[in-house]
Amino acid sequence: MDITKENTALLVVDMQNSFTEPKGSMAAMGLPHEELRPAIAGCRTLIDAAHAAGVPVLYTRYVFQPGYADGGLVPDSIVPGIKEVGALAAGSWDAEICAELAPAEGDIVIDKSRPSAFYGTRLEPILTGLGVRSLVICGVTTNICVETTARDAGQRDYATHVISDATAEFDKARHDYALHGIGFIFGWVNTVDDVVRAWA
Repeated sequence: MDITKENTALLVVDMQNSFTEPKGSMAAMGLPHEELRPAIAGCRTLIDAAHAAGVPVLYTRYVFQPGYADGGLVPDSIVPGIKEVGALAAGSWDAEICAELAPAEGDIVIDKSRPSAFYGTRLEPILTGLGVRSLVICGVTTNICVETTARDAGQRDYATHVISDATAEFDKARHDYALHGIGFIFGWVNTVDDVVRAWA
């Protein structure tokens, strides 16, 4: 399916200090944050192209309330290091969008406490209000929050385009596997250049 400007939004997933910065909580947990940084340049190009084309830009932030009251199994049991280092706490520098991709006036920021941007958030009502039926998705991490969001979008019949060179994962094999799965049934895998040409 072709990428369009009409009825389309750009969704920038979890490009936060936690994931991209050497002083962020993922680095503090021993995860290779540097593997995620290549997504920044692609996201920046897509954001600029969306603004120029009049395509709405929406960001997500993975954020936990005080005491991880909304954390669930991930910080409680599966990845307890999240709690140990105070990762993604609401109101913290760690949870903010990285400086290179700071939202502009008019951009929309949606907080979530699960991998999917649709779960327990206002995303779908906002997309409905904007008349959006197609999503271009970039951000991190490919195998977790990007893929989970793309799967949910595809099942809601949004035409879903995940951008291979504006997404990143801690492990390259998981990045490739996630894109393969998305492109098989949940949507389309495209490049930054594909989007820029479509929105020019």
